Amino acid sequence: MAVTRVLLVDDDAAVREALGQTLELADFDALTAGSFVEAKDHIGPAFDGIIVSDIRMPGRDGFHLLEYARGQDPDLPVILLTGEGDIPMAVRAVSQGAFDFLEKPCSPADFTAVVERALRTRSLVLENRRLKQELETGDPAARLIFGVSPLAERLRARVRMAARAGTEALVTGPPGSGISKVAEVIHLSSPRAKGPFEKRAAAGLDRDELQTLWHRCAGGTLFLDGIGSLSQDTQLALIDLMELGGAVLIGGSSLDLAAAAEGGDMSSDLYYRLEVCHVRIPTLAERPEDIPVLFRHYVAQAAEQAGLIPPEVTEEVIAGILAQDWPGNARALMSAAMRFVLGLGDVAVSDNNLGLNERLAQVEKSLLIEALRKADGQARLAAAALKLPRKTFYDKLAKYGLKPETYRG
Repeated sequence: MAVTRVLLVDDDAAVREALGQTLELADFDALTAGSFVEAKDHIGPAFDGIIVSDIRMPGRDGFHLLEYARGQDPDLPVILLTGEGDIPMAVRAVSQGAFDFLEKPCSPADFTAVVERALRTRSLVLENRRLKQELETGDPAARLIFGVSPLAERLRARVRMAARAGTEALVTGPPGSGISKVAEVIHLSSPRAKGPFEKRAAAGLDRDELQTLWHRCAGGTLFLDGIGSLSQDTQLALIDLMELGGAVLIGGSSLDLAAAAEGGDMSSDLYYRLEVCHVRIPTLAERPEDIPVLFRHYVAQAAEQAGLIPPEVTEEVIAGILAQDWPGNARALMSAAMRFVLGLGDVAVSDNNLGLNERLAQVEKSLLIEALRKADGQARLAAAALKLPRKTFYDKLAKYGLKPETYRG
């Protein structure tokens, strides 16, 4: 997410108000303070913004603020505001780590240009830190399960929980949702990550094959896709192997296993062992805000596989994919991304019975969600990005039952 927050520190209330208005008009999120003491509680490594401070202030001046900010976070940009006689001091401050300085009074264009450059720098620093943290923490769920929606975050949390539990697990989802991938992420997130991971279709698997697979997975994980397709005899053999231990079972299914167990087509014992730790993958229709994120990832992946430069994913392309239901889920979206990279026609496939109004509503809702996500749930910034009057924007949020606070953090 782009950083927009600016901590503005100046003891002159008139200057503070004028610069604050300039920042607001440029769609930046202004946070004002009249002194170092008032500002210091906002300054730290977690502060997702930049600082603009006057040099000359009573008590703790801009130099002290610069030193304090660099002590908290050496990569936090601090822009100093100087009077005519303060320029030599400001130049010295830049050599000591200030991002830049501006002479007062300065034009709004000059002011916002420097602020924008500092915000871009801060955005890159924070994004690099986030990626580094994910790599250092070795969180496969964060690296391999994509999406920005609350449902995607819940899916990642559920995967981590299943991995920590270390018990049998059941992964379900609609066709094409990536059941085997989620099962593998559970394995990679678990203490068994360095052990073997075997995935096999359950259909047609007999006792002997199952035993061979089980022993091969000792210290690791066996994933059986379409686990409801196991014969009754093989299901009983599987339960015996689970009693012996040595490996952990993850079952996958896109069918209603509860109904299969109730009807006698699946062993109730096997079903309830798996159901204890159930991970459900939501459909793309349930989380449309994840579709652009996934599509861009698949485009980059497809381009790398094909040895091609990835084509630009324009707003028109995003609008086209958002107008679809994607009943084939991630697999269908992946295929569309490959076609797009290879230049084999439109990415939008009309495979549903929605009318024009319904399609337009679907696109509008998705664009509202995307704007809120990019603005970190700040309705004012999202409305400005969509070039909508504030009242119109809130009316549309109410129409689709969207709440800005859902997309914060």
